[in-house]
Amino acid sequence: MAVQVPSRQLFIDGEWREPILKKRLLTINPATEEIIGNIPAATAEDVELAVAAARRALSRNKGKDWATAPGAVRAKYLRAIAAKVTERKTELAKLEAIDCGKPLDEAVWDIEDVAGCFEYYADLAEGLDAKQKAPVSLPMETFKSYVLKEPIGVVGLITPWNYPLLMATWKVAPSLAAGCAAILKPSELASITCLELAEVCREVGLPPGVLNILTGLGPEAGAPLASHPDVDKIAFTGSSATGSKIMAAAAQMVKPVSLELGGKSPIIVFEDVDLDKAAEWTAFGCFWTNGQICSATSRLIVHENIAREFLDRLVKWTKNIKISDPFEEGCRLGPVVSGGQHLKKGFFVEPTIITDVTTSMQIWREEVFGPVLCVKTFSTEEEALELANDTHYGLGAAVISNDLERCDRVNKNLQAGIVWVNCSQPCFCQAPWGGNKRSGFGRELGEWGLDNYLSVKQVTQYVSDEPWGWYRSPSKL
Repeated sequence: MAVQVPSRQLFIDGEWREPILKKRLLTINPATEEIIGNIPAATAEDVELAVAAARRALSRNKGKDWATAPGAVRAKYLRAIAAKVTERKTELAKLEAIDCGKPLDEAVWDIEDVAGCFEYYADLAEGLDAKQKAPVSLPMETFKSYVLKEPIGVVGLITPWNYPLLMATWKVAPSLAAGCAAILKPSELASITCLELAEVCREVGLPPGVLNILTGLGPEAGAPLASHPDVDKIAFTGSSATGSKIMAAAAQMVKPVSLELGGKSPIIVFEDVDLDKAAEWTAFGCFWTNGQICSATSRLIVHENIAREFLDRLVKWTKNIKISDPFEEGCRLGPVVSGGQHLKKGFFVEPTIITDVTTSMQIWREEVFGPVLCVKTFSTEEEALELANDTHYGLGAAVISNDLERCDRVNKNLQAGIVWVNCSQPCFCQAPWGGNKRSGFGRELGEWGLDNYLSVKQVTQYVSDEPWGWYRSPSKL
């Protein structure tokens, strides 16, 4: 399928701008290994311009144009963005598929979620005004107190390549709803749709500098953004190693960060399950998005009484997954984003199930970020939980059983930020998303996602007509 990839520049202060050093990076279709275009490569000089533009956007007209405007004003722009994304859904999905390799059907679903996320945060932006001046109950009648929620300021948003536009939207939509000005730095491996988001923002007339989009390499663009003194917060999704570097850079200025990092999530399958239903969810939980998902339930912990029969069934489901170019009808697993080899051409990796692993093996303990599932068996609920929680990570976990009381016990004891019961991987923009341990901290999506970009101000007023009376009044001496 012929897909025309637009040639774009950096998006700074509401305009397309060539990188100061005029550098560009090639874009490769992972299904064919063909060069399909190029993207601008920002450097520290471009970061300076973007941060300055974001600062101006916040202070323009004393903040009334954006930061302190009514939430309904910001909501109007978010809804306009959602409408444009919906209008261009087919085109954006094709660009997403050709850029990162995910099946076209998945890409369409992603773009629909992008529009839905902007709509959702438009609603929350409108609701923010009504929540201002929320009263605080105090024990002294001589004082009254309330709380203001204010935008945290200029935020740097660094996002990954597995859901290029959707992961960007998870950060862009709530940050703009809160009244922040943002600089988005998407992954250099898949940036095309994020540059198209810039064009959407330009078309709907988003005020200059409110959203700036810098493509380029992490060390050349992401690092100077993370360490910039005029950036008030960094929100990052990506590897634990890069997350640690961002934390270290932010710590020098006591800058807040929120991190959504790697995972090695378990899926526990008890002996009372419907084997086919459980097998499909197990396959989906690990092989969805070509296995390149931080929350992938890539450690299967299955009851020993059903292990052999369940694995036989799982292998049959896995062999039935269509591996092909993302644009082929019925494709359910495309190429990984880079490297590897399966088909004659393209970065394809066949779904792999590994049994007879030990808990000390790297394949059991470390994230693969590909369609690879490891398997261990258990005999008791306690053993299953011990295996599930024996990890440095804590993003997601799943439990599959027809005994809902058991599911309730297990989900309370799983050390993860997200637990799925009788399913794996569903995600809704209304529900919080984030992890524990080395999977990061902070929550995206839902109202928690909006709070990520708000600071809380306490305002307390003395309301008595009587003087405070702590010191002796000079007039009475």
